Amino acid sequence: MNKVRSGIFGGIMAVLAGGAIAEVATKPAPSTMTLGASSGYLGKAAPDTYRILPPAPTPGTIRWESDRATFLATRHLKDTPRWAMAINDVDLGGVVKDMSCAVGVNLTPQNAPRFSAMIARLGPDVAWATNNPKDNYKRPRPYLTDPGPTCVEQSAALSASPDYPSGHVTFGWTIGLILAELAPDRATEILVRARAFGESRLVCGVHTMSAVESGRSNASILVAGLHGSEAFRKDLEVARTEVTKARLAGPAPDPSTCAAEAETARASPYN
Repeated sequence: MNKVRSGIFGGIMAVLAGGAIAEVATKPAPSTMTLGASSGYLGKAAPDTYRILPPAPTPGTIRWESDRATFLATRHLKDTPRWAMAINDVDLGGVVKDMSCAVGVNLTPQNAPRFSAMIARLGPDVAWATNNPKDNYKRPRPYLTDPGPTCVEQSAALSASPDYPSGHVTFGWTIGLILAELAPDRATEILVRARAFGESRLVCGVHTMSAVESGRSNASILVAGLHGSEAFRKDLEVARTEVTKARLAGPAPDPSTCAAEAETARASPYN
């Protein structure tokens, strides 16, 4: 498994860390994240996101220069509350917990086992949707074109992983779209936080604006494909019941913490 693929899949599997249900936790990770992997919902039925997404920007084009300008303009966010949120959002495995305020409860393998299992099963689907265009376009990370601070170490492994589309954004927006279906009365709050989770990659300086935008498109393509899977639809209905019960049982997240998070999430990084 190459560095790009292991990073995305490993982060998704971390969602189940610390008490995942046995039937999921005991399954070995697939040796490669390729179309037709033994896990996941879609396999060879997955939409070809490489063909669907717009091409990655190339040097000298308007989109390329816009990405450069946005990267440089957002470096002033270093050491602000939005920077702190970006650091928090680096943990791909923490995306469900990060949605707790938006949903109204922290969903765990204990209070939402089928939902947690569903997120784990999505791993290969998200990895394929992300890695196929990444590996084809090989677009460099923004700090490799224009030097600037990032909220994580500019390691060799990170630099070797292509920029377009963002795997973090693809996964985060996928979870946001699914949660918006499971708790439709909180859809706005959920998708605001999911958008902020993805934009944290822009704030952090490890993805371009186009990689973030394409990540959201990527997730939308994937979720559309997932709804064609009978297994996914069945899991979604069980998860809907779990989420409803969990929200009623509580406890609800701390209101003051949630208010502060919502204020930070609402702030646009593009100003």
